[in-house]
Amino acid sequence: MQTVETLNEGLKRAYTLTITAKDIDAKVDSEVKRMAPQVRMPGFRPGKVPANLIRKMHGEALAQDALNSAIQQGIQSLMSEEQLRPAMQPQVELVGDYAPGKDAEIKVTLEVLPTVPTPAIDSITLERLTVPVADEAVDEQLKMFADQSKAWNDADEGHAAASGDLVTMDFVGKVDGVAFDGGTGSDMSVEIGSGRLIPGFEDQLVGVKAGDEKTINVTFPDDYNVDTLKGKPATFDLTVKSVKTSGESEINEDLAKNLGLESLEQLRGLIRGQIEQEHNGLTRTHMKRKLLDQLAAGHDFEVPPSMVDAEFDQIWHQLQHEATHEADPQAALAEMEAEREDYRKIAERRVRLGLLLSEIGQANGVEVSNQEMNRLIAQAAQQYGPEDRQRFIQYVQQEPMAAAQLRAPLYEDKVVDFLFGKAEITDRESTREELEAAIESEDGFATGTHSHDHDKPKPRKSTKKAAEPAAEGEAKARPAKKAAAKPVAQDDNAAAEVEPAAKKPRAKKAAAPVEAETAVTESSPVAAENAEGTEAADAPKKAAKKPAAKKKAADA
Repeated sequence: MQTVETLNEGLKRAYTLTITAKDIDAKVDSEVKRMAPQVRMPGFRPGKVPANLIRKMHGEALAQDALNSAIQQGIQSLMSEEQLRPAMQPQVELVGDYAPGKDAEIKVTLEVLPTVPTPAIDSITLERLTVPVADEAVDEQLKMFADQSKAWNDADEGHAAASGDLVTMDFVGKVDGVAFDGGTGSDMSVEIGSGRLIPGFEDQLVGVKAGDEKTINVTFPDDYNVDTLKGKPATFDLTVKSVKTSGESEINEDLAKNLGLESLEQLRGLIRGQIEQEHNGLTRTHMKRKLLDQLAAGHDFEVPPSMVDAEFDQIWHQLQHEATHEADPQAALAEMEAEREDYRKIAERRVRLGLLLSEIGQANGVEVSNQEMNRLIAQAAQQYGPEDRQRFIQYVQQEPMAAAQLRAPLYEDKVVDFLFGKAEITDRESTREELEAAIESEDGFATGTHSHDHDKPKPRKSTKKAAEPAAEGEAKARPAKKAAAKPVAQDDNAAAEVEPAAKKPRAKKAAAPVEAETAVTESSPVAAENAEGTEAADAPKKAAKKPAAKKKAADA
């Protein structure tokens, strides 16, 4: 094989590989000898078919297989001899038409990883904002549980429903007098004043009585999640099945026992522990962003354009998806277009940070153990049905890119933890509000190494309402308040789990792609994070699709 370098510019490389006909014929001869004992042909004893007849029967397919094998070996030799570290999958192109008996000319183009300067990690200083758990926060959470656990009592005969009452009804929704899909339901319960249904629906339930039949008029919001209903006036024909009033919500031992716990003190302890865990998560998020800001500010080197393109495509796809859920999708898309270059800077920053973290991890022996990897695979497999889990596990074990995609977030966290251990950290007590504000601040979302990079895209404020359609078959009303908490869930071992105790900070839209889950994996420097348009990026998608599994419902 002959190798000629045709491009060496920055991180771009191109080579022409000439694979001689002699090399290809040698591979064909080797394959003919391998398969000869198994070939059967009338007139010949098994294993005695002449090689020239085998070539005549299978020559074209054998030549093509031999060429493919030679190309793969040639690329591997090229990478080894030239000591190339490809940033993305190399592009391989057969020059001209190939015919058996002729030399094959192959064009290989790729981008290589840059030489990352030794990261400066000995002068990192960080402030750790800590938030103590206030008794008031625990009490507020307890009250939410009590409100959600309150009993509902049948109202007196003739009682007219008021705000705070629970109304159970059958309904048929119509647009222009015609029932629409998803607009019919039975035994749906809603607490008047909960804000659960589309605007105007619950208000018109005030005054209804058990046994009443009533038609109400509403208009679907312009940002409703069903395109055919957006902004449409509609009627709902209701049959009121029952009206119930709420009993008093009490914080006592019975509340804890109804939630599967032994005592009110145990419930308080669980709530306090969860709030503390939530605060610790916010503290880590803030510290991680500050850490990445310092790394980005202290290192500036060329990054492969193909990796930036892949990362940008992933960010852009996410933003386009979000724009479709805005009140005015076209305006949101136009705003995105005006900020395209800012998002490209975000992509470049992420790639650079990924390369830095990868370099730090490799230089300091950070790695994901086999036990940790097996746990990651098992967790990812849970999203598939029982019949597909083993197929998914086998696929990930056989596909390095799929495994790298699963490994990347954990590897990044381990490198970040290593850097936390090297940093000089000072503690300062803070409030949750201050910590959330710090996370959402402009400094917390710095996107580059220069001051003007801080002027990144501002997040668009969604105008979507919290209302949702009346859904068929729903039998329970949601709590009237916007509580992040749900009743304690009891598992098979009677161990209780408490849902998040307080409202999480609202993430800015620009922050979603920025909050540096970086674009590099531990074992492969190829861009990851679901970036589209490359073989490397498609690997995690293949991992998800190959078993043809049905995913469980999950939050987007």
